[in-house]
Amino acid sequence: MNAWTDTSLIVALLAVLMTLGSSRIALCIRLVAVQGIALSLLPVTTSDTFNSHVWLLAVGTLLVKGILLPWFLHKTRRQADVPREVEPYIGFGASLLVGTAMLTASFWGASVLPLPHHQPPTTLALPISFFCVFSGLFLVASRRKALMQVLGYLVLENGIYIFGIVLVKDQPLLVEMGVLLDLVVGVFVMGIAIFHISREFEHIDADRLNLLNDAVGRDGAA
Repeated sequence: MNAWTDTSLIVALLAVLMTLGSSRIALCIRLVAVQGIALSLLPVTTSDTFNSHVWLLAVGTLLVKGILLPWFLHKTRRQADVPREVEPYIGFGASLLVGTAMLTASFWGASVLPLPHHQPPTTLALPISFFCVFSGLFLVASRRKALMQVLGYLVLENGIYIFGIVLVKDQPLLVEMGVLLDLVVGVFVMGIAIFHISREFEHIDADRLNLLNDAVGRDGAA
């Protein structure tokens, strides 16, 4: 099963790198969906016993990360009419360079970090987990469009998911499904907020929305 685990992790890694370098929001949503589908295999490929809990977690991850959330984000993107991330804080070429640096740092950090009592089934698990977390934070901080920031949040959560599935043994199914439920609720709330913001202000540029506080303050002072 190690080969399947490595393949799933490499697909997730490539999807994140392509997300860092793409301006097309629809493509980025598809890439995050591909990452979710790949990660849904991890409960099966890393488990020693194939019980109902393992399969339920795998199917739940597939439905939530690979189908439900991407569908909802595509719907939100169409309603908000936002095809591209036009002017990110950090350009797409520079983002790829930053991504390469984060990947290198992730592999270095994983090589010096002491592991838990048991060894993970693959040496790729820890560095790719770190890379997804770093990349998610980077997307949230470097993109202007709120939808891209939501995708960054999903990438970050995928990194935490990899860490939990591969490196922590005997996690109760209830805990994992609870995390998925929190993820669904969080993304739905953000998607609904993005839709209403777009309807009221005709854009979802987070940088421009920050100016509202200044405008309110000046009006109040006046």
